[in-house]
Amino acid sequence: MKNKTSFLPQEGEACTSRCPDNTAFKQQKLPAWKPQLTIASVLSTFFLIGTFCLAVGVCLILSANSVREIQIDYSDKCSDCSKLRENSSNWYKECHCSVNFTLKEDILGDVFMYYGLQNFYQNHRRYVISRSDAQLLGRNVNIQKSYCAPFTTYRNGTPMAPCGAIANSMFNDTIDLFYNLKSYAIEVPLLKTGNSWWTDKNVKFRNPKSYNLSSAFAGTARPPYWQKPVYLLDEEDERNNGYLNDDFIIWMRVSAFATFRNLYRRVRRVALFADGLPAGNYTFRISYNFPVTKFKGRKHVILSTVVWSGGSNPFLGIAYVVSGTAATLTGFVITAIHLKLRKKKTYFQK
Repeated sequence: MKNKTSFLPQEGEACTSRCPDNTAFKQQKLPAWKPQLTIASVLSTFFLIGTFCLAVGVCLILSANSVREIQIDYSDKCSDCSKLRENSSNWYKECHCSVNFTLKEDILGDVFMYYGLQNFYQNHRRYVISRSDAQLLGRNVNIQKSYCAPFTTYRNGTPMAPCGAIANSMFNDTIDLFYNLKSYAIEVPLLKTGNSWWTDKNVKFRNPKSYNLSSAFAGTARPPYWQKPVYLLDEEDERNNGYLNDDFIIWMRVSAFATFRNLYRRVRRVALFADGLPAGNYTFRISYNFPVTKFKGRKHVILSTVVWSGGSNPFLGIAYVVSGTAATLTGFVITAIHLKLRKKKTYFQK
C-alpha cells in the first residue's frame, strides 16, 4: 500500500516537479541535539551570569562616578535676554549675559562643553520626519514633496535651505568661556570642529557641488528663525559651513527624551590649559538667541570629562548590577528548592 504521508516517490513512480529533493535538510533528517539540563549546569549558569554582570556593573558605576562634571543653569541668570527673545520681532537685537562660577579643583584631561535643554520635545513624530535627507546630501530636489512643511518655501516661492522644523529650531546661543585672573581674564580656547561623527560628514551630510558655497546655495534662503544663511554659519572656518557645519550636524541628531545635552565645544589643550582646566574663577559669556520660556524650558551649559565607558551616566552600570543581582538570587532560590525537594524525596524513600 502506498504511504500517503511520504513526499518521496515510491518505487516505480516518477518524481513530479513539486517533489522535494531527497536531501537530509529538505526531508527533515538532520541530526538534532537537545541539551540535558542538570541541576549543576543550571546553577552554574545562573551564578556565572550573576557574577559577570555584578562585576561589570560595579566597574561601570565606579567609572561613571570618576567623571568630573559641572552644570550651570543660565535660564534665570539671563532673564532680561529671555524676556527680549519672547517677542520674535526682536530677533535682530543682540543680547549678552554673563554667568560666574568657581572650580574648586582642577579638571584634568580632555574637557568637553555641552549645552543642555530641558522640556524640549524632539521626539514628536511630525518633528522627527520634518527634514529632507536628499537635500542634506547636496542634491537638487523638490522639497515641496518632502515632509518639511510648513518650513519648505517662503510666500514668494524661495526654497529654504535647509528645510524642515528640526533645522529651523536649531540651537543658536553662542557660549564663550573665560578664566579670570586677578587683573584680567583669559579666553579659554575652544574647538568647534571635530565634534561630529565620521559617518555624518562622509555619508549623511554633503554640500552642493559648486566653486563656492554662496553660489551653491544661490536661489535659496535661510530658515525663518535663523540669523545667518547656511553658508555663513562659521565665518572663521570656511570648511565648517553649509550642511557640514558641526553644530548643525549635531543638532539634526534628535533626542529621544525631553531633557538632553549636545556636544558644543572641546577645550583646546594648549598653554595654560594643556592639562585641562585649572581651579579658579570662570565666566560664561553668552550671546542669548534661543528662546525657551514659551515651552517652559530650561537651558544649561555643562563642562565634563569622559572615561572609557562614556560620560557621567550610571544607568548602564545600574542595569548590569540589577541583572546580576536577579540572576544570583534566582540561583539561590533554585538551590533552596532543589535541596528541599531532595530532602522530601529521601524521606519518602526511607
